[in-house]
Amino acid sequence: MIRTWLSGLLRVRGGRLLATASGVMVAVALLSVLGGFLSTTRATMTSQSVRSVSVDWQVQVADGADPDGVLSAVRALAGTEKALPVGYGWTEGLEARTGGTLQSTGPGSVLGLPADYADVFPGEIRVLAGSGRGVLLAQQTAANLHAAPGDTVTVKRAGLPAVPLQVAGVVELPLADSLFQKVGAPPQSQPAAPPDNVVLLPERTWHTVFDPLAGPRPDLVRTQIHTLRGHDLPADPAAAYTTATGSAHNAEVRLAGTGLVGDNLGAVLDAARSDALYAQLLFLFLGVPGSVLAAALTWAVAQAGAGRRRREQALLRARGATLGRLMGLAAVEAAVVAVAGTAGGLALAALVNRTAFGTAGISPAWALVASAAGVGVAGATVLVPARFDARRATVVSGRTVVGRRPVPRPAWWILAVLPAAGSLAVFRATSTTNYALVLAPEGTASLSVDYWAFAGPALLWAAGAVLVWLLTDGLLHRGGPVLRRLFRPAAGALSGTVAASLSRQRGTVLRSVVLLALACAFAASTAVFNSTYRQQAEVDAVLTNGADVTVTTSTASATGPADVAKVAAVPGVRHVEPLQHRFAYVGADLQDLYGVRPASIVSAGRLQDAYFSGGTAGALMDRLAARPDGLLVSAETAHDFQLHPGDQVRLRLTDARTGGPRTVPFHFAGVVKEFPTAPKDSFLVANASYIARTTGSGAASTLLVDTGGMDQRAVAARARTLLGPNARITDLPSSRTAIGSSLTAVDLAGLTRVELGFALVIAAAAGGLVLALGLAERRRTLALASVLGARGRQLSGFVWSEAALVAVSGLAGGAALGWALSRMLVKVLSGVFDPPPSQIAVPWGYLSAMAGITVAALAVAAWAAVRHARRPPLTELREL
Repeated sequence: MIRTWLSGLLRVRGGRLLATASGVMVAVALLSVLGGFLSTTRATMTSQSVRSVSVDWQVQVADGADPDGVLSAVRALAGTEKALPVGYGWTEGLEARTGGTLQSTGPGSVLGLPADYADVFPGEIRVLAGSGRGVLLAQQTAANLHAAPGDTVTVKRAGLPAVPLQVAGVVELPLADSLFQKVGAPPQSQPAAPPDNVVLLPERTWHTVFDPLAGPRPDLVRTQIHTLRGHDLPADPAAAYTTATGSAHNAEVRLAGTGLVGDNLGAVLDAARSDALYAQLLFLFLGVPGSVLAAALTWAVAQAGAGRRRREQALLRARGATLGRLMGLAAVEAAVVAVAGTAGGLALAALVNRTAFGTAGISPAWALVASAAGVGVAGATVLVPARFDARRATVVSGRTVVGRRPVPRPAWWILAVLPAAGSLAVFRATSTTNYALVLAPEGTASLSVDYWAFAGPALLWAAGAVLVWLLTDGLLHRGGPVLRRLFRPAAGALSGTVAASLSRQRGTVLRSVVLLALACAFAASTAVFNSTYRQQAEVDAVLTNGADVTVTTSTASATGPADVAKVAAVPGVRHVEPLQHRFAYVGADLQDLYGVRPASIVSAGRLQDAYFSGGTAGALMDRLAARPDGLLVSAETAHDFQLHPGDQVRLRLTDARTGGPRTVPFHFAGVVKEFPTAPKDSFLVANASYIARTTGSGAASTLLVDTGGMDQRAVAARARTLLGPNARITDLPSSRTAIGSSLTAVDLAGLTRVELGFALVIAAAAGGLVLALGLAERRRTLALASVLGARGRQLSGFVWSEAALVAVSGLAGGAALGWALSRMLVKVLSGVFDPPPSQIAVPWGYLSAMAGITVAALAVAAWAAVRHARRPPLTELREL
């Protein structure tokens, strides 16, 4: 009997089985792709974090310890591949006589490097001019001294004669922050910036210069052991962090107080593990709803044939079939759906992986999870309803009962209001200033995620679904006059009949509307979130780099009008904005001070309203322009010094005429939270003209170059050739790569394409497929109407009226729910954005395409139903 039943299923209901299996296929494919992406993302984060580190450990030799003994101990540790000693000496200042003038600097650092240092740690030093061997000056130092290869630089030593050295080359130190870290100090105690003046010496030369200083001033001479470790680490960043930090702690135990480990590898993995949790949250917030929606779509497809299934079960019970036999036949149907859907989903996932990510494989673990989910969806949508119906399967119960409402309407409204209120409460709690979705205490192995935040979007989904159901049900149940007027253009004189028919059979219509609304809301919220993410990634890159191309020099060699004209003449440059960068004392606190031209900095620096507090970017700059001595301060400074609008702020600046400090009065005009090229904590913004007048110098140390977004790398290369190695030139694409966290470094573009592609498929299926199956169930109604004399145009009115109702109600409900979900997702996941967005980015092109494809799917379903409705009624009734 099972074989006969299976044969009949495939022959008579093959299309419906295929539709049900398609829902399972979408759920399995989406879980496989997103789950595999999550696993790959974690491994990618780990590998990229490891590659970003040049020196894994900086082992600080303790006072009084033997550097050679510490070096031998570090080399003997398991996992150490290379270890080299590096000397750190502090100089009172540097001097160089170039072009007939004497240039001098303040204190600096002098490093002694082994001959093979650059080969062992290739990321630490980049040669800009001259040779990479011998006495090397850091780029900033060369600019301060106006020195070039071949010039002589004098290194001052405390209490000892200065030492002259001939410069062999000028270099850049890309990882200077970690190179000059204070080993063993907590993050908040680390230097705000690496030293401006740095000289690199060969190891033998360094010992010649600083060994005499080690005796009388041991506090000015240090030795570190720079170490390269093996990178056999777990793929998960959190596990890799635990392994790396455990090795560092073990090393400190074995060194027994003779050395302290500066764990650069653990530091980058510390940041990566937090990003990995955010990637997991993105999967849960954006991927799981799609899979749930695909499961709901499968259920709706299966429910479209519920009436026929009940009639078949009642007939089988009348002929003596037992409950076990009925469940066995239902299990056969569920097995066919599960096998076909799971196999198709895994195949689709492999195809998507190859197309979007360039890999054909599927993560075995996630393939197993997705397969189990596919079996579960098939069982829940086919087997469970069949068992429920089979227990009531009699000839009488096989008839359809119209008009019964098992749950009173007030109870439904309570089911809509309570989740909405709960969602609002959770949202308010999780969108406060001090709320952290991911808590990753620095330096500890523990990570925590507040999964309670998921309740906000989940409850909003539930409330939205119930509200769309209630509103549409109310329209069908009590909106007869309205529906008759709306249906009259399509159904003519039968508009009342059409409205009454949809009211009596509103269950299928409501399923179509609710599913379409949820699918559109999922697509819209996913698209808006991804679009906002891309927008803020670009904003972050511009904020860090300053402009398409940024030219930076030291204050000593600051640019003037001639240099601005040179850069402006470079092909591809549209505008050059000079930006003063000075340092000023606020009390005893030294802060960065930026002198700007208020009239042009907003557009040149692409300033966002979110960068300011108490007004828009334009308004704050207008306020600054209106008062020459106006001053914008960071939020931290305003809080620490208890400043109020209009308060006088006296800053100590360096006077270019005397070289000494000068007290300059300003007036507090507003708060700035972010500013291009500025640090994230404390800084100041003022009028460039006022700074120039009070300090005697209007020289700008930074040029923001606008290329219109075109040829950024080419313009940077031309400017670098024009200005030479003493100018530091960065372009937006390079900065975008450099500042991108391990979260943004993974292929989010591919993930976006996958998510939005599945969202389109689900939206189209929710509208077209469910409507088509519902109309197929009403073929008998249409055939009987034809027998009673309904003409073809009137039959078409039945179909097109229902399609229009589903389209308008579903798209309208989806738009409203999608807008609310988008706002909530962007706010709750604000930790993903840096800086937080001032407004969400709406991808109108994608949303228009989604609406068009959904309407097209509904139109195709309606057209197919109309074709069936125009067939001879006796043929239709015979097939039914």
